Amino acid sequence: MIAVLGVYADYQNQLVSRQSARASVLAQAHLIRSNLEGSISANLQLVRGLVATLSTEPGMDQERFERLAANLFRGDSQLRNIAAAPNLVVSMIYPMAGNERAIGLDYRTNDAQREGALRARDGGELVLVGPVALRQGGLGFIGRYPVFVDLPGAGRQFWGIVSAVIDAEKLYRDSGLLDPNLPIDVALIGADSRGERGMRFFGSEDIVDGDPVTTDVLLPSGSWRLAAVPKGGWDAVEDYAWLFRLAMIVAGALVVIPILIAGRLFEERQKNYRQLRRSERELRQLSRRLELALSASRIGVWEHNLETDELVWDDRVNELYGKPNDGKPRGFEDWAGAIHPEDVEQAQRDFDLAVANNDLYSSEYRLLLPDGQLRYLRTRAAIYQDASDQAKMIGAEWDVTADVTLRKELERAKNLAEKRNAELEIAKGHIEHNALHDSLTGLPNRRYLDEMLERFVPDSDGIALLNIDLDRFKQINDTLGHAAGDAMLVHAANVLKSNVREADFVARIGGDEFVVFCPASGGADEMAVLADRIIRHMRRPVSYNGYECRFGVSVGIAIETGETVDPKRLLVNADIALYRAKRRGRNRYEFFTEALQEEITVTKRTADEILHGLEWDEFLAYYQPQFDANTQEIIGVEALARWRHPVRGLLAPDVFLHTAEELSVVSSIDRLVLEQALKHHEEWTAEGLVIPHISVNVSARRLQDEDLIESLRGLSIKRGLLSFELVESIFLDDSDDLVIWNINQIKDLGIDVEIDDFGTGYASIVSLLKLKPRRLKIDRQLVSPIVTSLAQRRLVESIIDIGRSLGIAVIAEGVETMDHARILKDLGCDILQGHAFAGAMNAADFKEFIRARGLRFAS
Repeated sequence: MIAVLGVYADYQNQLVSRQSARASVLAQAHLIRSNLEGSISANLQLVRGLVATLSTEPGMDQERFERLAANLFRGDSQLRNIAAAPNLVVSMIYPMAGNERAIGLDYRTNDAQREGALRARDGGELVLVGPVALRQGGLGFIGRYPVFVDLPGAGRQFWGIVSAVIDAEKLYRDSGLLDPNLPIDVALIGADSRGERGMRFFGSEDIVDGDPVTTDVLLPSGSWRLAAVPKGGWDAVEDYAWLFRLAMIVAGALVVIPILIAGRLFEERQKNYRQLRRSERELRQLSRRLELALSASRIGVWEHNLETDELVWDDRVNELYGKPNDGKPRGFEDWAGAIHPEDVEQAQRDFDLAVANNDLYSSEYRLLLPDGQLRYLRTRAAIYQDASDQAKMIGAEWDVTADVTLRKELERAKNLAEKRNAELEIAKGHIEHNALHDSLTGLPNRRYLDEMLERFVPDSDGIALLNIDLDRFKQINDTLGHAAGDAMLVHAANVLKSNVREADFVARIGGDEFVVFCPASGGADEMAVLADRIIRHMRRPVSYNGYECRFGVSVGIAIETGETVDPKRLLVNADIALYRAKRRGRNRYEFFTEALQEEITVTKRTADEILHGLEWDEFLAYYQPQFDANTQEIIGVEALARWRHPVRGLLAPDVFLHTAEELSVVSSIDRLVLEQALKHHEEWTAEGLVIPHISVNVSARRLQDEDLIESLRGLSIKRGLLSFELVESIFLDDSDDLVIWNINQIKDLGIDVEIDDFGTGYASIVSLLKLKPRRLKIDRQLVSPIVTSLAQRRLVESIIDIGRSLGIAVIAEGVETMDHARILKDLGCDILQGHAFAGAMNAADFKEFIRARGLRFAS
């Protein structure tokens, strides 16, 4: 029966020993797993901010990319390089040195990296692949971030891939995998983050086949399986089973032998003496074996007489306490004096409690040895009564320094991992905050606004959105510098935050453009009050470095109610209303209406039709003759633009000119009219019709064309034939050197310069002297009232006198009646143009008009 119990106990001991060894290996494996997860997560989190910036700056160049990426390599980073691949082709990388070979890499044609790149693109999430043989040399793990951008009218579009390469060898080293003192052998399975289904990429196959303990390394896009065994395998683990078996044998002998001896005494009294000696011999042998067992296990035994305080230590206890093995009795000072001062009180308390309760004594404390060594001991003891009925305590002590050190290392590793995780969370919070806020004003940015609009659930109160744009901001920025501009933007942000309601959301979505989103609008009246308050506060002067800066705002407001509100459509509508506010004079607010939407639609349709008309030659030159005020003979003609619309018929410039200016095609229309006028004049001359002079309108955009003079030289224009009519606002802009140079070159080509619509702008006498025009044309708004208004007549007379004193011929347009013609002649006007003589006509009608006019004069 004892043998059976011994076998069973031996079996249980082996199980406990193996489980203890596996637990120790698993603790080491968890430490390495934590290091791997922390290192990979830290590296990948650093890159998320760069990815967020790329999604808002899809046109980023290499210089900007290097400046942002350089911040990620500060400190002991495991990143090897970061590359951006628009359309899956690497075009930007940091650092460039040593990585030049990666430029131009096409992920779609690279067998080693194609699958990971396509997984990131198609899945729309971060993918960690590797280890990958890098084109620059070496191995690395590559985190691939898909980058998406929001394109107006196209929605969310795939831009490309940002790849962050983590140096494999440095990752292994920093995570402890390459530590020569590592007590375990490790293998990693799950290349490309595929977990236990993936391929093994670190460690030998023997580890995987050696009944390892396993744990999963959790990655941002999958996992690895970490397998570990002790150095040299499980057979190398120290096995104390033999010691346990020896103890079992000793225990069995202690039970069986006395029984046999007692039986022998009763059965063979005559052999008592001989048997007694044999028992003594066997007892000595048994004691020796027990001594060897205790010595091998380094467990010391002591006995304490609770009545006399006599203390007996064996040699092993002396060794533990750093005392000589001299066999001398020990006392309280020998025990308490060796314990660390910080642990004496607790150790004494544990001892006194066990004695008071007549219970088992258990304690753990540190020893401070004479040589300064610190040793952890664990002690267990029990109280018993000896043969003389004295209370004694007998116990054992053993060294647990290695166990305590390991436990503290594990706790330290756990605390470090928790600290790193906390730091990562803080860093993540900073990155997310920076990605969603404007760095200058601290306001939410366009991305934050878009996310908020997507999450917004409308209620019955309706919602409103104010699109706000600063007026005159560019002038401040250009004259006082970007620092002043930044100060104005910060001031504007503070004004908005201090004037909106508590529930309103303020964001900066562009250079000088802001948005106020009002989840509960309160109706048009309340939004008008809010907009008016913002405009009023923005107009107040702002002091900057001794300068008093003033700027205003234009506000577009869109309001919608109901449960089917589309916040993104609301943003578009507010932008349309802002455009209307700017067109109507700025520093005001406008509400979006259905009528405004219809106007925008019509303008869009008109713009499309203008572009179509330019392609199909629908723009024509019409001609209105100009007459000598005294002889009423034709002395010139003005070429005017007309649009032969396929549906609406012939259209004058007032219908299409504003839209054409927004499309920047007025210069193209000017060029077409000029070319047609020169061609028709050549035809008229060939038929014997004499047209001494042609006037052609020239837009401001045309005068800003760097190729204007070269194109005019190619037309071979006869000197004195052509005049360019310029509006007042063009020649007053002295800051535009290119316009002034072009005007001077135009004069050198023999082309006269005329001032059109004189009297409606801000021309000065100094400006006329500087420009030296050949003619100036009085605007029809000033000419029309002269028949009935004496004051208006005197004003026109003053303009004529100015022209005459400066040697400039004066043309009056808008001459609608012969009374106008008579009065203007009397006032000294040189040239007349208007319906009193002839309206604008096409080339064929103008030719017939000239012929008929010639016959009438001849008759």
